Amino acid sequence: MVITEVFPNPTVKQVAFELRYPNLFYLENKIGDFQIKIMKEYPISNLLYRRKILLADLGPKGDFKPVDEESGKKVWEFKSDKKITLNITTNSLVMVSEHHKTYNLEGADKFRDAIDFVLKSFIDVMAIPLIKRIGLRYIDECPLPSKDNATFKAYYNSVFPIDRFDIADVKEMFFRTTCKRGDFNITYMETLVKDADKYKFILDFDGFANNIQADNCLGVTDELHRIISTEYERTIKEPVYEYMKEGRVNE
Repeated sequence: MVITEVFPNPTVKQVAFELRYPNLFYLENKIGDFQIKIMKEYPISNLLYRRKILLADLGPKGDFKPVDEESGKKVWEFKSDKKITLNITTNSLVMVSEHHKTYNLEGADKFRDAIDFVLKSFIDVMAIPLIKRIGLRYIDECPLPSKDNATFKAYYNSVFPIDRFDIADVKEMFFRTTCKRGDFNITYMETLVKDADKYKFILDFDGFANNIQADNCLGVTDELHRIISTEYERTIKEPVYEYMKEGRVNE
């Protein structure tokens, strides 16, 4: 079933967009100009320092000791009032949203519009001609009313080998694969986890493409979204659609 509406109770919990580009040594001098362009939408800002820690082996008497590999990496963080966060470094931009429930459908704020707004401002200020990598990721928490094979099969077209490993006996289960889709790539993950006394089925879709012209970023994210949507629609079944419409599961 092709999804053509924004559901009142969608399974998506977090969406993310990522740019990776060559180290921009001039970025620190221009980040203020970028901040001014986005300030109305992202009024909260912070400068963070992240350290990468290594464990040094000091021999039989010393065991292991944390050692700073570098003095600190600057991260410029910008937050909106809608649970959207931008983290920018000299070689990456990451947007994470817990607010958006659709990429481009009418009826709610569109993640595509949020990407477009940030991209136009960032590329205009930083003048990046080539993007090394573009990523689009969706994390969905999907319902599982009872932990048995019959229910799981009714809700999902999963790749889990539950005919061999009965889901009722499973403490945890995880699957991951990365494969090509034409000129694009997708990492597909399924995870069965226990949260408090309830089990959740997590679907994680991470699409990406390499070496993209800066003026084609949205075209690439459109295609990544299409690939991810296709995989999502292949995985969920009718009871999940009903859950997203009604906000409840059939016990």
